[in-house]
Amino acid sequence: MRDLQQGGRSTVHGVNGAAATSQPAATLAAIEILKAGGNAVDAAVAACAVQCVVEPMSTGIGGDCFALLALNGKAPVIGFNGSGRAPRALTLDWFRRQGVSEIQANSTGAVTVPGAVDAWAQLVEAHGRMDLGRVLEPAIRCAEDGFVVGPRCAYEWHKDSAILSVEGRRHYLRDGAAPRVGTVMKLPALAETLKTIAAQGRDGFYRGWVADDLVASLAAHGGVMRHEDLEQHRGQVVTPISADYRGRTVHQIPPNGQGLTALLILNILQGFELSGLDPLGPERMHLEAEATRLAWQCRDALIADPERGDVPVERLLSEAQARRMQAAIDRKAAHPPARLPDVASANTVYLTVVDRDRNVVSFINSLFDHFGSGFCGARSGVLLQNRGCGFVLEEGHPNVVAGGKRPLHTIIPGMVTQGDRAVLGYGVMGGFFQPVGHAHVLTNWIDFGLDIQQAIDMPRGFHHGDVYSLEKGVPAATAEALAALGHRTARSAEPMGGGQGIVIDWEAGTLSAGSDPRKDGCALAY
Repeated sequence: MRDLQQGGRSTVHGVNGAAATSQPAATLAAIEILKAGGNAVDAAVAACAVQCVVEPMSTGIGGDCFALLALNGKAPVIGFNGSGRAPRALTLDWFRRQGVSEIQANSTGAVTVPGAVDAWAQLVEAHGRMDLGRVLEPAIRCAEDGFVVGPRCAYEWHKDSAILSVEGRRHYLRDGAAPRVGTVMKLPALAETLKTIAAQGRDGFYRGWVADDLVASLAAHGGVMRHEDLEQHRGQVVTPISADYRGRTVHQIPPNGQGLTALLILNILQGFELSGLDPLGPERMHLEAEATRLAWQCRDALIADPERGDVPVERLLSEAQARRMQAAIDRKAAHPPARLPDVASANTVYLTVVDRDRNVVSFINSLFDHFGSGFCGARSGVLLQNRGCGFVLEEGHPNVVAGGKRPLHTIIPGMVTQGDRAVLGYGVMGGFFQPVGHAHVLTNWIDFGLDIQQAIDMPRGFHHGDVYSLEKGVPAATAEALAALGHRTARSAEPMGGGQGIVIDWEAGTLSAGSDPRKDGCALAY
């Protein structure tokens, strides 16, 4: 139990259902859908759609979606890859003709086909109890009637709105400025788009006036996405990849997602006894940093679209590979860090929902960077993602850009099973930081015996470039000891990511949920 004389949150508990998201309106929408007879799939899509309205810098219907499902809480876990592909005309030669050597975040070359709406439609049709129109009602109300902007959203909105295109500024700014905390914001164009999807299903987005608007609006800025790119998109049911960690099985979406990276980190850490260490001490933080360094070398070299080349998942997750990587760690000294990304704060929303039948949904939706590419449908108000930044422009690399190919993807939902039952739906958002966040939260919960809220709250660290960046809650003595081991440490200017989790206690018949205070959201249960 947490120290009640200190600031913080308690876990929330219930029997019939629970939801945890980064926006109170989204969490409430999920609970309302559950109480109205929907299941966890309906509630997750409803909550995510609300977040696409109230947290537009983090996610949107112009982004992508991944999900893990445990129906009735039982194995096998089902995966869904809702990532979009590069437009057919977006090739390495196209970039070379533009004189581009690196894909820029706010360029039309970064825009890939949105996969979220198709994913929602497929998931609700296959596993939900409600139709998509009913599921989208809370989001339509938020967009049409207005919502109140929270503190973290207001901060991100102000900080990142400069990247918006002229169309984006018209829809997402008021009098040329980002909304302040407490402002009531309405998004009427997005409401009309959501109504069209509610009435027509996925075709209301990938065909018709919305598709016309997206293609024309992007073309006006030099983009190459065409109608056939949208019309031909379909997300896929996939078999999750997994790794055992101290008697539990951790599930992730397979490549093109980076969930493999989280499993590699856990496979490395399993070779070390963590439970006797200080969870905020230098030994634990050092081992996590070194495991990250090794896992990232595999990530950047090998993860790509498996339809366009072999990704050696089985070999990478083998015991032999884990032993080799464990042996490469020096507990007394830091190795020179891998070239890790310079940015850990790319925006995303992660949420998880469990219903009375113990359907467990782990769900993530994103535009990648803040407001995605910044490009926006002139009529529809749909912000377009910049997932193309996940590609490289290196001929022969597994992840080289190509038309119709899916990029290396950062968003990763997580799920943990024990035996044949799901015991935790969880995830940590935050761009490239996500695999580290997954391992950090999970080891907090398993190795250090923290409840799910405490596990999420625990201060974090991550390499930015060649710097081991530490949140303010990491003790000064730990930072000094890490420096003595050879880490170049610095205090993080911003919080790292944000996470949610719901634990299923099968013996007690109860749910406990936690939500990250780094965001505006909350967990609710009943």
